[in-house]
Amino acid sequence: MRVLVTGGSSGIGAAIAKAFATTGADVTLTFHSGPERAEQIVKEIEKAGGTAKAVRLDLADHDGIRAAIADHGPFDSLIANAVHWGSMDSFTKSFEEMPIEEWQASLHANVLGNVVLAQAVLPGMRRAKFGRIVLVSSGIAEEGTPGSGPYGTAKAALHGLSRMIAWQAGGDGVLVNVVAAGLTNTDSTPIPQEERDAVAVRTPTRRLSTSDDVAALAVFLGSAANRNLTGEIVRDGSNAGRSIHV
Repeated sequence: MRVLVTGGSSGIGAAIAKAFATTGADVTLTFHSGPERAEQIVKEIEKAGGTAKAVRLDLADHDGIRAAIADHGPFDSLIANAVHWGSMDSFTKSFEEMPIEEWQASLHANVLGNVVLAQAVLPGMRRAKFGRIVLVSSGIAEEGTPGSGPYGTAKAALHGLSRMIAWQAGGDGVLVNVVAAGLTNTDSTPIPQEERDAVAVRTPTRRLSTSDDVAALAVFLGSAANRNLTGEIVRDGSNAGRSIHV
C-alpha cells in the first residue's frame, strides 16, 4: 500500500507516518520547512524496517502539489494532515480587525490546497478501484474559539469537502472521512500542563489523546481495514467532550 502523509515531519503527522510504516505501507511524508526533521522520521521508519521518503510540499503552491503527485504517485491512501497556520494575528485579533489577506492565505492553502491534493490523487485511486482519503480537522471547526477565525473556517470547509468527494468517488471504491482531533499531547504542543489537565477532565476518558492515538484512528480510516465508512466526521477522545479545543 502506498500512503501519502502531508505534514509528516512532526507531531500527529509523524506519528501517522510511523504507524502506517509498521503495517508494511510504503510511506511518502511531506514537509514544508525543516527537512532535517523529515529525514529524521524517514531514518526512524527505515531503522524499524519500514519504507519511507520525504518530499517537500507547500499547500499554497498548487502547481507544486500537482507536480509532487505526478512525480511520486500514485497513492492508495492520502492523509491530509498538513496545515497553514497563518500569522499569530489570526489567533489574537478580533473578527473585525482580521485582514482579508489572512483569510485569503488560509483558505488558499488549507482549503484549496487540499482540494488540489484530492484532485491529484483521485485519478489513480479511481483506476485502482480503491482509495482512502483522510482529512485531519479540529474541534475548533465545530465548536469555535476566540480568535483563529481563518483557521477554524478552513477546517470546517474540510467537513463539507469530505462529504462531496465521498458521494462523487464512492462508486469507484474511494472512501473519504475526517478525523476531528481535539487538544492532543504531541512533541510540539505549546500548552501549559495545567491547561491540558483542565481540558482533559472535560473528556469522557479524563485524558488527552496522544499523537499515537490519533494516528491509530487515521490508519484505520486510511487503510483497507475501513471497508465502507465514508463521508463521516470521526472525533477522537480529546474532542469528545466538545468543550475546549485546540
